[in-house]
Amino acid sequence: MYAMSFTTIVVIRIVCVCQTSDLVIRFQADAGHLVHVFDVFNVYGYTRRPFDKKVDWDVIWAHEYPFKTYADQIMFSDLKPHQKVNHFPGVGFITNKIDLATSDIKYVPPAFHMPQEKSKFFAFAEQYPHKLFVQKQNNHRGIKIKSIKELDFNSTGTFIQEYIDNPLLIDGYKFDIGVYTIITSIDPLRVYIYNGDILFRFCPEKYHPFNPDNIDKYVIGDDYLPTWEVPSLKKYYVDQGASMKVSVESHLKAQGRDATKIWDQLEDAIRVVCLEKESKIRNLMKNYKSKTNFFEMARFDFVVDNDLNVYIMEVNMSPNLSSAHYPQNRLLYEQVLFNLFAIVGLTHFERKESSMNMAVSTKNIVAYPGMCAKMNCDSCDSEDCLLCKPCMDSYTKVQLTNAYREYIDRHDCKRVFPPKFNPNFLNNSVDLSGYSLYTRLMYKWFKGKCIADTEWC
Repeated sequence: MYAMSFTTIVVIRIVCVCQTSDLVIRFQADAGHLVHVFDVFNVYGYTRRPFDKKVDWDVIWAHEYPFKTYADQIMFSDLKPHQKVNHFPGVGFITNKIDLATSDIKYVPPAFHMPQEKSKFFAFAEQYPHKLFVQKQNNHRGIKIKSIKELDFNSTGTFIQEYIDNPLLIDGYKFDIGVYTIITSIDPLRVYIYNGDILFRFCPEKYHPFNPDNIDKYVIGDDYLPTWEVPSLKKYYVDQGASMKVSVESHLKAQGRDATKIWDQLEDAIRVVCLEKESKIRNLMKNYKSKTNFFEMARFDFVVDNDLNVYIMEVNMSPNLSSAHYPQNRLLYEQVLFNLFAIVGLTHFERKESSMNMAVSTKNIVAYPGMCAKMNCDSCDSEDCLLCKPCMDSYTKVQLTNAYREYIDRHDCKRVFPPKFNPNFLNNSVDLSGYSLYTRLMYKWFKGKCIADTEWC
């Protein structure tokens, strides 16, 4: 094993009967942002100890992207089945702000990479002379509405993006929405959101009278206005103990507005982005022997306009999970982590096949027994036969086993992809031609489980 290329390495040992396991964590000298991560690992019996490359480990938790160097890539290229890493190789295709903003994806406001797309920007600005724009970098700093004369068209590593100038306001404050998203597999693609709550952050100053020189009116910074200080939400969040999501939903309902339109778009936007970027990540992961060792928890940040349309602003890899600035957020972060650990299997300690079969066996992953019994699958040429036991390869079996366990261990997580099925329209045809083979099989498998039991839909 190669030496790891980060500042501090910590190993956490799981204390369990008849076996020892280890968790390897990357972090800088100041690991305050990982306090709640450590706390939740402690709930499951983990304790930290110094790293020893000769000792087996279970999880690497890296705050930064862990595949930067060749040595890192070599180390992660041949992992053991039980070992987990909290990022996917190539996740930057989703989380890189320039790459996401300029991908021409639905739900992302038009953006132009500078300086190479300045001619496209000029054409767009001429077509829409009343639109406002902001210039951004990957670090999300220095965002401010500027006139076209103030924009720097030669600034490398920046992009100019349309500003959404009719934001939905609550008590006069603009806000953004953070949705914690969990990717458990790339090929086949499986995506979930933490559905127990959503992070709402409000600008510290009211939007009107609008002044583009005062960024506290329209940019969410570190010192944002929290939900519990917004008067119309306080009666739900503080007085009734509701979640942020339910508080906002209740407020909108009292105004005669349906928040379901927002929630549905949030899920669809996450699904669209992951499907758009999946092939690039999948192609990069060909350099890694196993595809089942990685998972991702990112936060998708959105703004909402006054017509309840949602727009993706950015996707944060390793989002802030520290409640040092806002102690009231502690429970949110711990519940996000608790649900994450469960659904990605960090709470499973069995390694022997006999004990793993106790949790999930072949009978649990059968989806189309009647169809498989009738079909001629002697040659396994038909794609549908690949979900039948005689034709199912070992990788498919592992992935279906993982998907079954995710269903059992999902807690407050909601599946975003494969999408929810309507039991009344299961016979409707869906074009799956743009998906990889294993993603098509996973889609069909969930559909088959839905046919057998609507709880799976």
